[in-house]
Amino acid sequence: MPLPVCSYETYRKHHPRLSLNDFREEREKVLEIINTVRQKGDAALIDYALKFDRAKIERLRVSEEEISLAEQSVDPAVLEALKAAGGNIRKVHQRQVQSDWWLSGDGTLSGQRFVPLGSVGAYIPGGTAAYPSSVLMTVIPARVAGVKNIYICTPPTADGSINSLTLAAAREAGVTAVYKVGGAQAVAAMAYGTESVPAVDKIVGPGNIYVTLAKKEVFGQVGIDMLAGPSEIVIVADQNSEADLIAADLLSQAEHDELSRSILITTSEELAHLVIERLKEQLLTLPRKEIAEKSLKEQGAVILVSDLEQAWPVVNEIAPEHLEIHLDNAWSYLSRITSAGSIFLGSSTPEPLGDYWAGSNHVLPTASTARYASALGVADYVKRSYVLAYTNHALERSASQVALLARSEGLEAHARSVLIRRKGNGTQDKGRTKDC
Repeated sequence: MPLPVCSYETYRKHHPRLSLNDFREEREKVLEIINTVRQKGDAALIDYALKFDRAKIERLRVSEEEISLAEQSVDPAVLEALKAAGGNIRKVHQRQVQSDWWLSGDGTLSGQRFVPLGSVGAYIPGGTAAYPSSVLMTVIPARVAGVKNIYICTPPTADGSINSLTLAAAREAGVTAVYKVGGAQAVAAMAYGTESVPAVDKIVGPGNIYVTLAKKEVFGQVGIDMLAGPSEIVIVADQNSEADLIAADLLSQAEHDELSRSILITTSEELAHLVIERLKEQLLTLPRKEIAEKSLKEQGAVILVSDLEQAWPVVNEIAPEHLEIHLDNAWSYLSRITSAGSIFLGSSTPEPLGDYWAGSNHVLPTASTARYASALGVADYVKRSYVLAYTNHALERSASQVALLARSEGLEAHARSVLIRRKGNGTQDKGRTKDC
């Protein structure tokens, strides 16, 4: 049986939330890597490329010639699909752009400015695999936000090259530069800078446990988007749902990683067993069969609920990265969902649409962090600043109450800072702020 059938209470008992504090040995290795990169710079990155990627690197930055040759080598149909997907991502993320706003009246002005970050570093998994979709998802929102300098770090293959699809996507997205650096060392390089890799303001993008732990360690030196864990999907279905579609969608996440979570929540025990049979059938021809099978067995489950009303609290507590609702009138249940990274309504909306095509971002909160976190978007690439301006008259009106509040907190200097500007003290602002 590739997927256990149980109640939610049983599942929760055997699958507690994953904590990064459980990876103590990995953290020690990450700290060593970070310190070595800070001390030795490029030399450390070149050494780690040989040690971890078996790649002999002479130049860390990918040349424009390499990018052009890579783009020319990509199947034109794939390149066209990449460009179309990029267009969809731009359209969606352009809707997220926020404008400065202002409130004014009787000598006062309050408002907010949105300013793009100066530089961003995106980590893109690589090596033997290619993730051009992650390039588009991390870089395009940054471009839409107005970030000028966007750098990519991605692991090289054994021959020292970068996957052609990754480089083609980098050019399509508008990357400033690409570096042949992977793992925790890439995060350290982007956080502290080396001779070749510039230090950035924020690091984004998915990665393995070493990348995630490295992002955790450098947070504060730089910003980060999130601490991502293994991929997740939860599917809600009933007796009218199609078992073969559900099985295919569960496998779409299970093939990622042995730690990926694939969960079906259903009111129908008959559907549960039918889905299990379909999983067995589809696993037979799946190239990543061993990974998916282990993921389903150790991390997955079919959770039986008495009715749909019982399903939604379970969904919101799990707070999955991806949520599919395979129900008639799926829209009618949307208001019940308070915690999910990305929601797919109806059986004709499989999760891979979000991974590659629809335009929504696939960098999503995992490990139940959708309870408080959101998908990567334009807001992650901008800073907000409040702006205030008062005339002398407006300050005069407010001074006594501001001073009263300051003194209630025992902060006399705060009170005096306001009161000294009142008329009659002889030190007011000589009329320089008469007009906002």
